Amino acid sequence: MTAPLTADAHAHGLAGDGTTDDGPALQKLVDELGDATAADGRPRTIRVPAGRHLVRDRPVRWRSGVSLVGAGRAATCFVLTNPGARSRPVPLAWFTTAQHGAGRDHHIADVTFAHFEIDGSAVETEEYEVLAKGLGLQYVLRGRFCDLYIHDTAATGFGCDFLQDTVVEGVLAERCGRQDPGEKMGGAGLGIGVGGWGPVERLAVTDCTAVGNGTNGIFFELQQDHWTPPRGIRVTACHTEDNRYGISDWGTDGLLVTGCTMLGNHVAGFDVSSQGTTSVGGRGGIVTGCLIDGNSRDGIALGNTPGPYAFRGNRVSRSGRHGYWQHNLAGGDQEVTSDIVLESNDIDGNALDGIRVDAPLHEPAVFGNRIRSNGRRAAPATEGGGEGVSYGPLSLTDEGADWLPDGHLGKEVTVGEGSDAVTAVVAGNTATALTLAPERPGAQAAWLHGTPAPGTAYRLPDAPAPRAGLTAAATVTHPYVQGNRIRDDGHPRTQTHAVWIAPEATWTGGRVSGNDFSGNASAATRFDSSPSGGRWRDNDG
Repeated sequence: MTAPLTADAHAHGLAGDGTTDDGPALQKLVDELGDATAADGRPRTIRVPAGRHLVRDRPVRWRSGVSLVGAGRAATCFVLTNPGARSRPVPLAWFTTAQHGAGRDHHIADVTFAHFEIDGSAVETEEYEVLAKGLGLQYVLRGRFCDLYIHDTAATGFGCDFLQDTVVEGVLAERCGRQDPGEKMGGAGLGIGVGGWGPVERLAVTDCTAVGNGTNGIFFELQQDHWTPPRGIRVTACHTEDNRYGISDWGTDGLLVTGCTMLGNHVAGFDVSSQGTTSVGGRGGIVTGCLIDGNSRDGIALGNTPGPYAFRGNRVSRSGRHGYWQHNLAGGDQEVTSDIVLESNDIDGNALDGIRVDAPLHEPAVFGNRIRSNGRRAAPATEGGGEGVSYGPLSLTDEGADWLPDGHLGKEVTVGEGSDAVTAVVAGNTATALTLAPERPGAQAAWLHGTPAPGTAYRLPDAPAPRAGLTAAATVTHPYVQGNRIRDDGHPRTQTHAVWIAPEATWTGGRVSGNDFSGNASAATRFDSSPSGGRWRDNDG
């Protein structure tokens, strides 16, 4: 009998009752339809009605040409669990190079995964295991992943690599990477390995949401250091929040990121660095029309890249440290980064510098930006305790305080004394209350061991200075800085200078012209190392 083109899962042995192990029946059905597709070349679809379908102890090895379509996120749920195999990860579907010999000539083609939920909360492995994902497929051709809700997996939720001619759309990933302490590989909402198909991988990631995941909301990672970083990857209209990093480029070429929101992530909203498996940073990317706001450290963190990279028309605001931070991590590419473009961005209200350069730049172009009212971390050191001091899961209130609004932004508050002291990061403040960041992604409180008792003493450190709109603390050659408004209209002003060239910096050649440097708290410029050559002219202030 010829296998049907569309098969009802319940008619083929899946119970969907939340207690029966549906994994064996699903594997049998996938193999039957996979064999039929291999024989006649006609892709098949498994329709899964509403229900809770248990997959216990063993993942389903997927087959080319077999699609899995549910009745909706809240209706069809696959529950992953491994009570009898604590050393074994249990993704719903997997097909990998290491386990199954996946490759360009042995791939998964013409598959759709759509309209269902994956609950990974019951998977516990003895040690952190990168394959404890929701979906773990490699080398997919003409795939479509649509309307999926993946949550509480031990490692990455959507962990699929080498996606050619593929669309990832409407995936919601929450609290994935439960067992990742934040320093392991994986542990993301959506983690996509790249480079396996060669210099071009045609992939669109659109309308996806990643909240509270252990490492990244969304990341792209080159999987072999001798591979060519691929072009052709686009990210559009995605939302990342409360992850360690919002969106990360760890090894693509020409990543396009458009119309995305990166809010309240713990390290950076957008990151380019050597943190991936191969220590290769991205290059050639364009980030445009994005809202990058309220990230606990930096809005944009970029380094370990030869360049170029362009940021145009973004709002980068209320970061706990810098709006844009140029830096290099140890172990990655240390060559001079060339051709960074910052154009027509709003960089405002960040805790320290609007733009800070701590790694060498060659021919950067900074033009048409509004770099305003940064240096918000201007409040002096303070301490308190006793009557009027109270704590909530994400707050500290001192009724007797009179703080500069956001004057403690990004500071680390210490509560208690000695070995009992705990710390939390300030995400913002009013005159009497601190709003605190969760102690880790996905947490509901800032405190690791419970909310402190009312009246417990606290202390906040002093504000650093200078806090400039643009700070150079490394070698900058032939910069082009034109038509920017680098000033502070606040009351009081907290951005001390428009431009600060720090003692360790060298600034050589280039043009700095037509900028508005007036209205900063201390002075228009501060040169602890004098610029050499080039042209400085027609700058107000």
